[in-house]
Amino acid sequence: MRTLYFDCFSGISGDMVIGALIDAGADPLQMEEELKKLNMDEEYTLSWGKVVKNGITSTKFDVILTSNSEQPHEHSHSHGHEHSHSHGHEHSHSHETEHNHGHVHHNHHGSRTYKQIVEAINEANLNESVTNMSLTIFKKIGEAEGHIHGLPLDKVHFHEVGAVDSIIDIIGAAILIDQLGIDSVQSSAIPTGSGHIHIDHGIYPVPAPATLEILKGVPIASNVIRSELATPTGAAIAAVLAEKFGSLPAMTVESIGYGAGTKTFDNHPNVLRIIIGEIQ
Repeated sequence: MRTLYFDCFSGISGDMVIGALIDAGADPLQMEEELKKLNMDEEYTLSWGKVVKNGITSTKFDVILTSNSEQPHEHSHSHGHEHSHSHGHEHSHSHETEHNHGHVHHNHHGSRTYKQIVEAINEANLNESVTNMSLTIFKKIGEAEGHIHGLPLDKVHFHEVGAVDSIIDIIGAAILIDQLGIDSVQSSAIPTGSGHIHIDHGIYPVPAPATLEILKGVPIASNVIRSELATPTGAAIAAVLAEKFGSLPAMTVESIGYGAGTKTFDNHPNVLRIIIGEIQ
């Protein structure tokens, strides 16, 4: 049984998951083509490239949102992976208002409703496995956000979590996992980090309420790092896909991937490691 193990010693986020999958040998160009089925490709460009995090060579994946003030009808075909070492883009905290394309029918003021995301996934004609994985992960996040804000699922708006980059992170991860022929997923316990973060609604404790809600029933690892290690997107990918949580299962290891996070820490590499192999 071909198994993927998330080794989350420095947390987990959507971009770290995709970086690690590409690093482990998945094909990002095929993912990019599949993602075009969502009809959102005027809103972003993708970039990936090697970076070194505290001595570990890893792959950094970024969704770069395009601004409609420049050339809204321009389709960008650049992958930017030659020069993607240099730009550090802050992940999913302030893109809400600048990047709405009036002519893209799903997008209003940079936020999308849960319902619009479900429609976009259903209309995209992705294969069944990718569609099901994506919908289940979004439902997990939507229910958590709805629970916290006191809203039914239909009324949930995605801002930080549902901006274009998280849609790409979740569906992209599903495409790559499907592409790699993974039969089952396991994960380590999830360190959430500690301290405080600034989000739309003000200053929040870490883990953010949505992240904590998503991780109900999942073992959380204690961690002294005062930073947000697990994002809602990363937490939802692990919570939905992993059949069990614990130490690395006995397996014949076939490939290993390291996905880099945006932040850099003094004492350990901020990467997600994935290990793919056969369990007898």
